[in-house]
Amino acid sequence: MTLNRRSFLFRSGLNAFGLAAALPFIHPAKAEAAAPSSKESARSCRPKDPLTALIDGNARFADAWQAKNKATDLNERAQVMSNLWLDHCFLPASVLEESQSPWASIISCADSRVAPEWIFDAAAGDLFVVRSAGNTPFDEGIASLEFGVEVLKTPLILVLGHSNCGAVRAARANHSLTPLFDQLIKPIQANLVPGDTLMSAIKTNAQATAEQLTTRSDVLANAVQAGQLQIKAGYFDIASGKVSIL
Repeated sequence: MTLNRRSFLFRSGLNAFGLAAALPFIHPAKAEAAAPSSKESARSCRPKDPLTALIDGNARFADAWQAKNKATDLNERAQVMSNLWLDHCFLPASVLEESQSPWASIISCADSRVAPEWIFDAAAGDLFVVRSAGNTPFDEGIASLEFGVEVLKTPLILVLGHSNCGAVRAARANHSLTPLFDQLIKPIQANLVPGDTLMSAIKTNAQATAEQLTTRSDVLANAVQAGQLQIKAGYFDIASGKVSIL
């Protein structure tokens, strides 16, 4: 059986570093992405199903993320992780310079371990990303999402919480840092349920943010009502690299 470029490079790297056990977890490239036409545009790489594309991209990332833990040093881990992005639908800079057509919007935490393009194995031009500590629904962030939906026609918004979120932890502890930080965590505190674990609080906060997007924005509510927009909440587990849709 002929190996594609991703499989060949990954297998070569894994054999070299004694990591062949990770091979069964390698996923094929994104099959649902539209093939670029002779005249490429910013929409040339839009998948048919954005949510499935996110889930599949995260599966590829999580497999590599876990496989690299079998490595014994920095170079070996880099070799395993470098096999992501090999088979993407990459657009030339000349196309991206003129316009963008992201196929999903992400509102995620500003945490350095939670880079949406990374954990969804996405390319430049794929994701429209809004970030703040605790993935809170702040006004400017909602306005940015409105731009993504109204102007860029993004069909999906995912609110992404993550394990061990420092902002949610601070909200639970009622930890005051600065006046602006206190303002930031107020929406998180409003979503807390007495007795909840940190994980439950993080998931509840992500779900509450997702629900608030349509109550605070007519643009987003109308797009959902018209069937032009899906809004979902998710949870990223840093240890496994996996995102679960809530």
